[in-house]
Order: sequence, then C-alpha cells, then structure tokens
Amino acid sequence: MVPARKIVALNYGRALKADTRSPGKVPVFGTNGQCGWHDAPLAKAPGLILGRKGQGPLGVKWCDKDFWVIDTAYYASTLTPDLELKYLYHLVKYVGLNHLKDGTSNPTLSRDTFGAQLFPLPPLAEQKSIAAVLGSLDDKIELNRRMNATLEAMARTLFQSWFVDFDPVRAKLDGHKPQGMDAATAALFPSSFQYSYVGHIPNGWSIKPVGEVVDCVGGGTPSTAEPKYWDGGMHHWTTPKDFSSLQAPILLDTDRKLTDAGIAKISSGLLPVGTLLLSSRAPVGYLAIAAMPVAINQGFIALKCNERASNFFMLNWCQTNMAEIESRATGTTFAEISKQNFRPIPVVLPPKELMAAFTAKVEPIYAKITANLHQSRTLATLRDTLLPKLLSGEVSVV
Repeated sequence: MVPARKIVALNYGRALKADTRSPGKVPVFGTNGQCGWHDAPLAKAPGLILGRKGQGPLGVKWCDKDFWVIDTAYYASTLTPDLELKYLYHLVKYVGLNHLKDGTSNPTLSRDTFGAQLFPLPPLAEQKSIAAVLGSLDDKIELNRRMNATLEAMARTLFQSWFVDFDPVRAKLDGHKPQGMDAATAALFPSSFQYSYVGHIPNGWSIKPVGEVVDCVGGGTPSTAEPKYWDGGMHHWTTPKDFSSLQAPILLDTDRKLTDAGIAKISSGLLPVGTLLLSSRAPVGYLAIAAMPVAINQGFIALKCNERASNFFMLNWCQTNMAEIESRATGTTFAEISKQNFRPIPVVLPPKELMAAFTAKVEPIYAKITANLHQSRTLATLRDTLLPKLLSGEVSVV
C-alpha cells in the first residue's frame, strides 16, 4: 500500500465562467463531471479529474482528450513511472471521494487528505492489465449510452415530424406522398388543416386539457420515523433525486423501498409499469417511464396513460412542451408546478388509430433503450465486483 501523495499530484483547476468560454471541442470539467465546452485546453490528455468541493457527490472522471478543469475540481498528474493513471482512476472511482470531504457549508476535499490515502500498487504491467479489463467494460457502457442517445433522438424526431411540424399533413396538402412511411400509415393523416385556439392543427384532430386525457396523480412520504413503513421494504419508492443521474428516460430502480404498510400511506399507491413520472419540484422537469411498479413522493406528477395518449406520446409531449410546463410553476423558495396548474395544459391529439401507429413505431426503440440500460447496470456491477478480485489475485488478468 502506498500513500497517494507519493504517486500522484492533485493540481488545482482554473476559473472559467460559462459566459467567458469560447465555442470549441475541449471538454470542461467541474466538481461533478463535465460542465461544458471551450476552445482551448488547460491540461494535456489523458486526464483523471477529481471533484474538490460541494454538497453533492464528487465526480471521478477520465478524459482521453485535452481538457479544461475549473476551480471546483482537481486534475491528477503522476509522480512516478510505476503508476498507470487509468488504473488509479478505476481505483478512486471504486472507493469514492465523498467520505474524504471536510466542512459543512461547502465541504471540500483537501490535497493533504487525499494524499494520505493508501492505495495498492501492483507491478506496472498488472496495473495496465487491470485498467484494460475494466476499461473494456466502461467502453461498452459508454457505447450503450451513446446508442441510447441516438435511439431517443430518433423517437423525438418522429414525434416532432408527426405531431409538431405535421410534416405528413403538409406533404399531402402539397400533393406529395409523406416520406418514410407505408401507405397504411400515410392514410391515417388528413390532407388539410383546421383552425383552433392554439393555431392550425390537422383536420379531425382534437384539443384536450392534459388532465382530461390522462390521469394525473401525486404521491407522498410515509413517516421516516416509523420503521414499519420502511424496514424490509420491497416496493420501489422514488424521489426526484433518483432521476438526477438517469442517462435515459427509463426508471429501473430506486434508492429506497417501502413495505406494504408504507404503500398504504400513499393515496396513489403503487403505480403500474409504464407510468410516466414528471418531477414537479426540485427541479421541475425530470422525466422517466417506470419500468417497474413504483410509488412516488410529493415531488412528482404521475401520468397514468392509456390508448388515447400512450406513455411514449406523453413523454415526448412533455419534453417538447417543457417550457410551457415550467412557465406554470409557482413558488419563491423553489419552483413547483401543481397538478391544478398542470392539468389545464392543452394537448393536440391525433385520432386513436394514429396514436396506436406512433406507439407501435417507437415501442421497439424504448424497449432497446431499456435493454441497453439493463446491460449497462450488469456491466457496472461486474466491473465493481471485479476490481477487488483483480487486486487480491482471486481473478487473474493474465
């Protein structure tokens, strides 16, 4: 075991306010990870970036290209040729940094505190092998993340074309065949528009308040002082905090679980698989479809969707209309949109047959996103399980 101060130096980042950054391809990192882009680097690749201060989790990030670190984070440089920096990255990421912070109002990780930490330092060749094994798992997780971003963009593009820009209707109005769809789907779109109080919409479509289209319900928090609501709980219960780290709008797990007695204390109970969850405060706007039955706290509006407006349609509708949703939030300490203010927002609805066609188109997309998320969770668990086994020699890298 070797003290960190003997193998690595932590360098302070440099202030770079968002309004002083120039557009570019250089990633900018802060205490929680990447926070923007710039046109010039502060340090050369590769980079190990460690969060330095803040109430939230301190990030541990790796960067393969030249980068900038602002003054809320450190970047590491090796002090010995016997250290493979990416090996240290995996080690520090596994151990974490939050338990090393000092202070209350703005907890900070000092260089002295980090420098006193002891890390195992096997031979350099073994470090590189360990980094390669764990890195291959990280690469697959990152590939899944990028694939999911592409898939989600595909679904959004289709929604925008059909239900915002009305491209198929405009094509038929101009005497053209709608592009990229079969004749049966194209026949579901009209060839003219009608006037409405929200502007021109396709002929035969309707406008309804969202509260009349889907069932909008809230949640609650059973007393945390009552063990019978929590101890040994098996039912998922979520707060907006669970959504802060989601990389796709699918909820697979929650930090806390409730017992049957706890579920009974929440008026909306256990919501079914497929429920769309919208955070209504702290902050407004997190969105995810529940992949399992889940109960919610008071920081959500849950949309129980149906064939008139599917969860995939409403997810994209909320994303598209988020500015309108946020504009209806009230509050001084923090913004919050109530169910009362959310329910009247108008939704432009296509006929049921077209809704079903859209759902059929995007359902496989979100199924693939969900499968990728499950795989990434499995890979992350494998990675975190492998590291101590690799260090102990229980698993060989040769």
